[in-house]
Amino acid sequence: MVRRQSAPRLEFEAAAIYEYPEHLRPWLEAMPKHPGVYIFHGDGEAMPLYIGKSVNIRSRVLSHLRTPDEAAMLRQARRVTWICTAGELGALLLEAQLIKERQPLFNKRLRRNRQLCSLRLSGEKPQVVYAKEVDFSTSADLYGLFANRRAALQALQTIADDEKLCYGLLGLEPLSRGRACFRSALQRCAGACCGRESPEAHNMRFMAAMARLRLVCWPWQGPIALKERSETMTQYHIIHNWLWLGAVDALSDAGALLRAPAGFDHDGYKILCKPLLCGDYDIIELDQ
Repeated sequence: MVRRQSAPRLEFEAAAIYEYPEHLRPWLEAMPKHPGVYIFHGDGEAMPLYIGKSVNIRSRVLSHLRTPDEAAMLRQARRVTWICTAGELGALLLEAQLIKERQPLFNKRLRRNRQLCSLRLSGEKPQVVYAKEVDFSTSADLYGLFANRRAALQALQTIADDEKLCYGLLGLEPLSRGRACFRSALQRCAGACCGRESPEAHNMRFMAAMARLRLVCWPWQGPIALKERSETMTQYHIIHNWLWLGAVDALSDAGALLRAPAGFDHDGYKILCKPLLCGDYDIIELDQ
């Protein structure tokens, strides 16, 4: 009979085999206390072990070295490198780009997503549409960003549950004309499917709930530069259609980055939407 170890025992054993990674100590000497991205490298150069970001690179890397749960990664690490940025925003953007490009072994998030989809409200019922089919940077009737179709439909179902909306009218289940849906009998649907609630009232609640998920189209005519600065450096982030093309130290160097195609970027949208629209940064519109 196979005996399964309990979670506390596994955690104890992981801690028991942890040893402070003395072999990485030499890399700490020159490590800065500035914002940026750090990379744990193994024996090979093709795929790093882990990529992270912090407003204080040295402090964050030290916290990794003292974490027993990361013993497996630390034992394989042979060196640590870093790239400084002007601030936290630049660190977030660079981290996202490097993780997608280099696919580090121990990172489980910000992987390249080829199924990115959204909910479109251009017909009678919401439809799931994919980034490969629709320009997410210009379409005004898109709501939410989801990893796949299942996640999009789950979000729609959650809204229906919270607002007592009809699954049938939202296309989540079949509905016979003039007959109440099953959830209506359970008082989980307000009854737009059978006349207890008007279609207008049902739609008003639905649109109010969906408004929180609405995608913001790219609000500029072309690419922009976002200025981020600290006491030690200034960077201009070159952005188009929510895609971060890179950072330059001077605007005169932006031309080389603008030659790259600027398709919609999921991670860029999540990172940049609030900072770009809050008014806290200097924004310079650029000519293509």
